[in-house]
Formats: sequence, structure tokens, C-alpha cells
Amino acid sequence: MKKVKLNNVVLGDGSPKIAVPIVAADQTAMIEQARTVLAAQPDVVEWRIDFLADVLDSAKLKTAALDLKQALGETPLLTTFRTAKEGGNLAIDEETYFQILRLVVENELTTAIDVELFHQKEAVMRIVELAHVHDIKVIMSSHDFKQTPTDCEIYYRLHKMADLGADVAKIAVMPQNPADVLTLLSATHQAHEKLDLPLITMAMGDLGKVTRIAGAVFGSALTFGTVGTASAPGQLSIADLRQALANLRI
Repeated sequence: MKKVKLNNVVLGDGSPKIAVPIVAADQTAMIEQARTVLAAQPDVVEWRIDFLADVLDSAKLKTAALDLKQALGETPLLTTFRTAKEGGNLAIDEETYFQILRLVVENELTTAIDVELFHQKEAVMRIVELAHVHDIKVIMSSHDFKQTPTDCEIYYRLHKMADLGADVAKIAVMPQNPADVLTLLSATHQAHEKLDLPLITMAMGDLGKVTRIAGAVFGSALTFGTVGTASAPGQLSIADLRQALANLRI
């Protein structure tokens, strides 16, 4: 399987990596949260810019991004604007979404950028191409906060992400019962066997917590933990997550 390097962190090689989100609403709180998160030594920091009050102000977003990047040093930064339709904090139109992504990419403000799958295909392809021109990795994503699609649909989405040029394919689903959790894990295993890129998969909520720990057994290369505020239901603290992953290590 192809490996993806984010600074000195390699996805798809060795133990699953841990990302921790920053969900601060202003620049001062963001830097304070970054310092707290860094003390826990995550492999990757995810910056959820949809929580940032000034995200629609290009100058302020750029300043905040530069400050955060400096604070993180060599720790890889994944910048994510999660749209409201996929569980994010802010509803924006298609044009604004891609304007924000272009700003981050063109100014090289991040190590990797999240690009949601379910947008206009040509726009997705253009931002992927632009990111690669600027040596920024693309984690393409799909989030379903209502249900768990069939294993065929989960595999289809991951496969489509690969076809669109994603460096890493990510999907998160909401299980309604234990069978849904098995569906997510089965689809992860199938995709891991057939697709040539690292995967990030999870079932959310309490039912899905097992996937955040055991997903690596089925082919998921990264999981999300918390230091303080969670960015999605079912996230475990980084300390608990690290211990659980250590216990599963073969």
C-alpha cells in the first residue's frame, strides 16, 4: 500500500497515528489550545476552521493559520472546514467553501487539507490538483451523521476518493446497531485490500468507539483522540486511545 508522509509522520506505516482536533473560536484560544494539545504529543493536529469566528475574513484566517503553523513546528497540521451538511459548525455555499480551501492551499498554510467528496466534481478535482502543486496532501472525506451506508456504498465512496486523486481516503458513519459497526469494519478491510492509499475510517458515537481503537486491525491508518473538547461524537481522550492502541499492538 502507498504510504503518505506528513512532515515526519508516515500514514500507512507501522502503528496507527493519532490526530487531535483544535476547535477554538478565536486566535488567542486557538494558540492556547495548541499548546495544550502539543503537550500530549499527538502525531497530527487537526484544525477545525469551521469553528473559527473569523474564518470568512481572509486576512484574519491567514494570520491565524501562520501563527498556528509556527506554534506547531514540525507537528503536521491537517486543516479542515467541515460543512454543516456533514456535521460541521457553519453553513456556507459551495463557492465560499472552495475559496477558503484555495486560500489555505495557495498560501501553503497547512501540511494536509480536508476536501469533502460530495461537492461539484470538477471543483474537487481542481482543488486536489492545486494542493498537489503546492505539495499539500489531500485527505478526502465523507461523513454521515444519520446512518451507516451499506458496505458496498462505503467502499464505493473510498474508491471514488482514490479516483479523484486523494492521498488519503476518509469516511465516518453513524451506527444504529452493532451490525452497522461490523459493516464499517468490513468495508474498511475490503478497501484496505484493494485500494492503494491509506484509509481513515470510523463509526461515531458510543457504539462506534471500538472502531477508533480497533480500526487499525482492519486497515485504518489514523484515529482521532481528544485533549479537551471533542470534534465528533465518540472520540476518546488521547491518553486512553494511546493505551488501547498499545494493548492491541502485535
